[in-house]
Amino acid sequence: MKRTVPGEAAPAGNAPRAGRPAELLARAASRYAALPSRHRDVAQDTALALTLAVLNLLSLLPYQSQLHPTWLALLLVGGQCLPLALRRVAPVPALIGCGVLRNLYDGFQFGYAPLPLAPAIAFATVADRSGPLLRWCTVAATTAGVAWSQTRPGHNQPYDAIVQAFIFGAAWAVGTLSRYRRDALRAVSERAARAEASIDIAASTAAAAERIRIARELHDVVAHHVSLMAVQAEAVGALLPARPEAAAASADLIGSTARAAMTELRRLLGVLRFTGAEDTERMRLTPVPSLSGLAGLVDMVRDAGLVVACQVSGPVADLPPGVDLTAYRILQEALTNAMRHAPGATASVSVACEPGLLTVEVSNGAPAAPFPAPGGAPAVPARRSAPPGSGYGLAGIAERVASCGGALALGPTADGGFTVTARLPLR
Repeated sequence: MKRTVPGEAAPAGNAPRAGRPAELLARAASRYAALPSRHRDVAQDTALALTLAVLNLLSLLPYQSQLHPTWLALLLVGGQCLPLALRRVAPVPALIGCGVLRNLYDGFQFGYAPLPLAPAIAFATVADRSGPLLRWCTVAATTAGVAWSQTRPGHNQPYDAIVQAFIFGAAWAVGTLSRYRRDALRAVSERAARAEASIDIAASTAAAAERIRIARELHDVVAHHVSLMAVQAEAVGALLPARPEAAAASADLIGSTARAAMTELRRLLGVLRFTGAEDTERMRLTPVPSLSGLAGLVDMVRDAGLVVACQVSGPVADLPPGVDLTAYRILQEALTNAMRHAPGATASVSVACEPGLLTVEVSNGAPAAPFPAPGGAPAVPARRSAPPGSGYGLAGIAERVASCGGALALGPTADGGFTVTARLPLR
């Protein structure tokens, strides 16, 4: 026989024995967690039924002398608890099984009867998980069964009926409160699901609106400046080689327009990238366009060859930021369209600020045959027509006016020109 030397490790074969109960418990817990919810309910109710049956049997042991025959009393008092294993799967059959066995026990007139906990638990389950018709039928049947059992010998004390009424009344109240609580939790869950769905819809709507806004801003910036560059590039081609000085002026204007486009694009993309921690980067962004820069816009279009007359009336310096940007973009898009689709025509810009209303209007005449040269030089023939539009300019103007709650009127004029008029309320 081998002896264990002090300090020597115990044989490895004894280690699993010490951890076997914990291992079995862990396996049982994992198997229980893997069960479907319905099977877990049955497992819990089975444990409750068996525990209550054992307690009922133990409560009868001191009174065996009053139980004849004892085996039948033990069978009935233990059996009335077993239907509880299906109380959440089949509440009404479980209550019938518990109640019938309990009434049989009382019918044999044994000298001692434990409290009817199993029928009371089944009664509470019916109140919790059944419809209104079944609940009230159960109340009537249970009341009749309890009244019948009270008429049997052995129930002579007044407090016996009071105890029975208290037990089943408390069981009904517990089941009803549990049903109300479950209904309330279901309603809260449904409201939370609807709220989450509405938040998702609102987020999707906001994202779509933001995409439209970004697309509109990019269109306004790119279309205006690229149209200017396209017109000047055509002018350069028309002026060379006969008039190199005018062609050089057009080339310079192309460069300045490209730089202005890059500046505005950098501002727009910088705003999209901006986070709260980037204050330094935000300070380097250019200001948002507004009517305060209308003179620069008109000068740029004039340099591109479009003859523009501008008239401003009223206090336009203190406009709301949204209305100010909208008015500027409308004028920019309208002048761009006039320059692209009516080369050689003249245009007029009118801005009128009245109490509670801002009106902006851009009108152009019919396109002329010659292409105007920059700087007021004599016109030269155009080599090709203005580049076709994408079709989003007027739609963008309409969206901007609608976002401010204004009114838009646009269309051709009698002399072959085009007019855009927008009225924007000042909130």
